[in-house]
This record gives sequence, structure tokens and C-alpha cells, in this order.
Amino acid sequence: MAETCPNILVIGAAGRYTGLALPLLGDRGANVRGLVRSIEKGEKILARGASEYSVGDLRNEASLAIALRDIDAVYYIAPVYPGDESQRVGKALVDLARDAGVKKFVFSSVLNPMLTALDNHIQKVPVEEAIINSGMDFTILRPCHLYQNMVGKWPLIVEKGVFAEPYSASRRLSHVDYRDVAEAAVIGLLDDRLRNGCFDLCADGGVDRHEIAAIMSKVLGKPVRAETADVGAWLAGLPLPDDGYTRDALARMYAYYDQHGLVGNPLVLKAILGREPRSLEQFFGDLLAGRPVTAYP
Repeated sequence: MAETCPNILVIGAAGRYTGLALPLLGDRGANVRGLVRSIEKGEKILARGASEYSVGDLRNEASLAIALRDIDAVYYIAPVYPGDESQRVGKALVDLARDAGVKKFVFSSVLNPMLTALDNHIQKVPVEEAIINSGMDFTILRPCHLYQNMVGKWPLIVEKGVFAEPYSASRRLSHVDYRDVAEAAVIGLLDDRLRNGCFDLCADGGVDRHEIAAIMSKVLGKPVRAETADVGAWLAGLPLPDDGYTRDALARMYAYYDQHGLVGNPLVLKAILGREPRSLEQFFGDLLAGRPVTAYP
């Protein structure tokens, strides 16, 4: 594909993570159409830099077909824990994009999608396979644990000086700032140097909760200690759908982290960005200063 791709469909453009790509794409002259669930959300993404929007739903193929008209490239990140991602949602979108003549497909997947114990990982495998077999040029990004997952915990961490999660504090996880992932996605959408590649995106080689608490302590200038939360109480406090799936899938994920952690290598992301990825210290500094770290509050 040429160096620019003028017509790009961003799936879930009103999302806190995917929306981070909108101003980056706009700055490079791309015409961005956002797929949103409502006119209200459509107006929101126009203010962030989208050129236009299409109201639709990932489970409504007719609305997707309309959104895909005259589109050159698609940027897709799945909704959180859709139980039907591997078939109805992800694969159907790939098929529709191919049939609509889309030339390039960029997928925000997950680190180590082959892990069968993690439902939110293994469901990415059939989607990745469909993309690779589609005939479209593709870029598959595999980010690890997101810094942004800690945003909701931050006020309580500042207040109480405790950083708790529902798995062993000694297990190491790799992390990444989704702002850096969005930058990599834009490179994949508009340039050819990531063409037909799959890329693990990590900012570090893995840190445990004690190390993260030490970084928080440094940024805040006061002690923060690492603790391990009770899984049942943790899940009960989350606003999860009562669908008989999401809660169990999360519990299995925490059990896996408790036993194995989840680590990757930072070399690829550094090479893609041409700079050091944002560090945890930088991220917590942004939170403390009130600088935006997601697309929307």
C-alpha cells in the first residue's frame, strides 16, 4: 500500500483505547470514519479528530457493510471479553472487510494469543488466522498488560498507599502504555514497514507488584505497598455483566497470572517507535499531573 491510506475505518472509535489513534491519524492527513454505537458518540469522536462516523454494531452485519464502504484500511480492537469474538464478531468483521475490498487490516490482539488457559487470549487465534488468510495486507499487534488498567485504581492508591490486585504480588507481568500501541497502529495503517507482520508490544520485560509499588512510591513521594486482593471480593466489586461467562473468564485469568505471570520482550516496540516506550514512571507521573492517558475520561 502507498505511504498514506486516506480512508480508514476505526472500530470502536469512541472507546478509551482505540480513540487514542484518532488525532494521530488526523495529524497525518487520513480520512477517518469511526464506527460508533450512537449519534452522541459519533459527535464525540468528531471532536477528537475523526472525519466522519457510521452508527452500527459489530453483531449487525448490515451496519458493518455500510461502514466499510469505500474503506481502504480497518483498525480493530475487540470489545472487552466478548464470548463470541472468535466467530461471530472478529471473523465476521474480517470476512466483511475482505469482501468490501479493504486493502489493509490492523488488529490489536494480545500478547501470546495461543495460551489456552486464557479465554481472552485464545479467542484471538481464529481472528488472527482469518486475517492472515484473507488476502488483505495486515498488521497484528500483540500488546501485553496495559498501564491504563491501573487508572481506575489510582485514586485509592494515592489515598491509601496500597496497590492490590487479585493474584500473587511476586508474579511478573509485562506492561505497555496504549498510547504507544496506538502509535504503532497508526504506523501499521499508514506505512508499509509493518506490513504482514505480527508484533509483541511490551515496554518492559516484566515487573512484579512490589516493583510497581516502588515506582508509585517514587512518583508520589510517599510509601505505597503491594498487597494481594481476594479474588471473590475483587470480582464482586467489578461492574461485570451477569452473563455466566465474563466473571468465570476473569477468574481463570487471575488464576493463570497467580501461577505463571505473563512476560514479553520490549525490543520490538522500541524498534517500531524508534524511541524508548513510555515507562511506568512516566505513566504514573502523567496520572499525578492530571494529563490524559486515555482517549476519553
